[in-house]
Amino acid sequence: MRVALLANLKKNAPHWLGMSPDHWDDLDSEATIEAIMAALRTNGHDVTFLEGNTELPQKLTKLQPDICFNICEGHIGDSRESHVPALLEMLRLPYTGSQVLTLALTLDKPMTKRILTYHDLPTPAFQVFERVNEPLDPQMRFPIFVKPSREGTGMGVSSESIVQDEGQLRVQLRRLFDKYDQPVLAEQFIDGREITVGVVGNLTTPVAWRLPDDEDAPRLSRGLHFLPPLEVDMSRYPEEEAGVYTSRIKTELAHDFHYLCPAPLTPEQMEDLNWLTAATFRVTGCLDVARVDFRFDANDNNKPYILEINPLPGLNPDYSDLCIEAKAAGWTYEQLVNQILDEAADRYGLSS
Repeated sequence: MRVALLANLKKNAPHWLGMSPDHWDDLDSEATIEAIMAALRTNGHDVTFLEGNTELPQKLTKLQPDICFNICEGHIGDSRESHVPALLEMLRLPYTGSQVLTLALTLDKPMTKRILTYHDLPTPAFQVFERVNEPLDPQMRFPIFVKPSREGTGMGVSSESIVQDEGQLRVQLRRLFDKYDQPVLAEQFIDGREITVGVVGNLTTPVAWRLPDDEDAPRLSRGLHFLPPLEVDMSRYPEEEAGVYTSRIKTELAHDFHYLCPAPLTPEQMEDLNWLTAATFRVTGCLDVARVDFRFDANDNNKPYILEINPLPGLNPDYSDLCIEAKAAGWTYEQLVNQILDEAADRYGLSS
């Protein structure tokens, strides 16, 4: 097939006076783009990279791809991850991954948590702040975890994200408002292990909160295939990271990544995480691929809490969580990338 690989490269991102130094941390490197293109070519696909910018409509019209492999994070706006998929739908072009509504929803962490709460899925208690002086909800208890509402790659997350009292909360709110200019999410801090579960495929059941009843339903094509859970080995990082999967770990220390995969979990814990991953995948409307992040509450019998879902997980072959999990499952990088493409092609009735 003729495949257009759509992404936003860090080197091509716009810059302006006063922007945060980490503003483009979630954009892709040339190494990632080259790796995905090489992987797709191993299955005989004709692949062209296109930058997801304002010139994209004309370039797509000229190229006329059979399908687009979309990993665009976008540049501007509260729903920036949904801009390119909306364009692709206007042009009636098939593409991999989740659609417009899902990408707009999941970039907004508070809105995602409202959906999870509506479906009785466990997520930490939270409050959204739009001003520094807003009163704290009486139901919220310290310690509290504070982060921007609409950022990825751990942006705005540091050891200072855990606040122990009202004074620290106000200082951190002001810092995040000044740096990111968006609402701030405050969550009940869950003290415990952090686990992420990647998934490839598409749920076949119409039921929003559980897996297909048929245990023999295919997991690699129309069902869900759960990759081995990954745990960040926080004991290997400097004490100043405070046991938090910080922006620094995800960016500056990405090439010296310490993890356990598969994470040491009991069969019961793995079943719970897979079930919750499938439920989160379904209620947020994900397609083809996603990654769900959890924390076990060490103070409540290791109860798992859903932190967030990422429908555009990183695909750098060296350090991205999803790629590490796929390798632990015995998949090559080429198999992972082409399976994502095949899932989308199957949905659109295309021959891959």
